[in-house]
Amino acid sequence: MSSAILRSRGRITIPAQVRDSLGLKPGDRVHFFEIFEGQFAMIAAIHSVQSLKGMIRKPRVTVSVDDMNAAIAAQGADT
Repeated sequence: MSSAILRSRGRITIPAQVRDSLGLKPGDRVHFFEIFEGQFAMIAAIHSVQSLKGMIRKPRVTVSVDDMNAAIAAQGADT
């Protein structure tokens, strides 16, 4: 298990093993999320949302909201 020391100004050095595993480089951001009271998870925020562009192709046929609602209603009627 990696560990680090909290300095007087609130700074901490992320251990090299953790930085390497997360792919962190100088200037990258990390986010902290409270999982349980007193327990946090750290997530590397190294990719922008724009890097996701193009991952999902556009549908060949567009579907209207009315068509979606009709399909949902029909599926609900089957159960």
